Amino acid sequence: MAVKVFGVDKKSKCGKKGIMPGFDLLTINGNEINDVLDYRFYSMDDSLELVFCDDSGNKRCVRLKGCGDYDDLGLEFETYLMDKHRRCKNSCIFCFIDQLPKGLRESLYFKDDDSRLSFLFGNYITLTNLSEHDVERIIKMHISPVNVSVHTMNPELRVKMMRNPNAGKVLDFLKRFSDAGISINAQLVLCPGINDGEELLYSLEKLSELEAVSSVAAVPVGLTRYREGLYPLEPFDAKSASDVIDIIDSFNDRLISSGRDKLVYPSDEFFQLANRDIPSDDYYCDFPQLDNGVGLYASSKSEFFDALNDAAADNKSRRFSLATGESAYPLMRLFADAFTDKFLSSEINVYCIKNEFFGELVTVAGLITGNDLISTLKNSGFSSDRLLLPSVMFKSSSELVFLDDVTVPDVERELNTEVVVVNCDGYSIFNAFFNN
Repeated sequence: MAVKVFGVDKKSKCGKKGIMPGFDLLTINGNEINDVLDYRFYSMDDSLELVFCDDSGNKRCVRLKGCGDYDDLGLEFETYLMDKHRRCKNSCIFCFIDQLPKGLRESLYFKDDDSRLSFLFGNYITLTNLSEHDVERIIKMHISPVNVSVHTMNPELRVKMMRNPNAGKVLDFLKRFSDAGISINAQLVLCPGINDGEELLYSLEKLSELEAVSSVAAVPVGLTRYREGLYPLEPFDAKSASDVIDIIDSFNDRLISSGRDKLVYPSDEFFQLANRDIPSDDYYCDFPQLDNGVGLYASSKSEFFDALNDAAADNKSRRFSLATGESAYPLMRLFADAFTDKFLSSEINVYCIKNEFFGELVTVAGLITGNDLISTLKNSGFSSDRLLLPSVMFKSSSELVFLDDVTVPDVERELNTEVVVVNCDGYSIFNAFFNN
């Protein structure tokens, strides 16, 4: 195996050795290079021997003093992973991608299940794409943490939920990772009547037996209005959501009483569905599942009020608007009211955007489309020079595009306003309020 070099920094170590774009990188210190994990891991040695194959098929050996930084080698590759993303082999009964309507951009329909992205970017994987070689490599390289979409620790039920005959067997990989000291963050997407209740408790018991499982997130299944022909699923209601919280809290209490740390965290949506107040930040310990959105409400609230309390009041006139999804609306309304109570010359209008595109059960800001945003604000009589929008509404920080390919300039033109994109942590939200 080999990976093709797409570009070379002429001033880099490899560039000065005459390595050119189009060469194939074969090995580093005798180890085959197949993808980004191999490249990163083996480039960190104190001394390096890189073997390339040039355009003529001749091998070239380059010896370098290690620098502890793979970027300093100066090699660029066509894709970040050096090969194609690995497509998910499952057909989960709750898959959100299966619930997307036709006509969206093609990339949204790709089902990713790539272990390398778990390590590099925190993506969650199901383990069903892992070969024995992949497992051994993760252990050898001590790639940690590994984020795993577990859903259930019942092998038979996991096969049923993921509709993959291999889904139950690969749960054995969790113990192998744990025995090797590979930290594991687990996620359970819960479906009422399927993997909640006693099945949830069983999964928590089994996960708690693995010493390297450092945290478990429980999130409710997301259901859009595009479910014709799909597995029949029901949403959580106040009672079933409360039951999930109670099971988790009781389980954590038993762990703590036995001298262990808290392990499991229900997502913010469960508290909202149960009509319960979202806990304060001490409920989430050190927020081990914050990247998964669990505890984001409490964390943002704590950060915002810390910043607000530290700021000196002034008489600056601030006039702007803010739009978000139904889930975050109460928190943004709370922030706006607290801010204007202290900064008396400020005025903040907060708009709640209902998700007409995906349906009323989808309430998060990250799934708001540009057309829903524009139509809701137009119908509300929106008139503002400046509109703050959460960064989660967009494809990425470098591509400010909504799910329906509406762009920021489109919104600005349609609403005759300036759009300001704001990160979702409390400090960023306060600074956006203060500086606008």
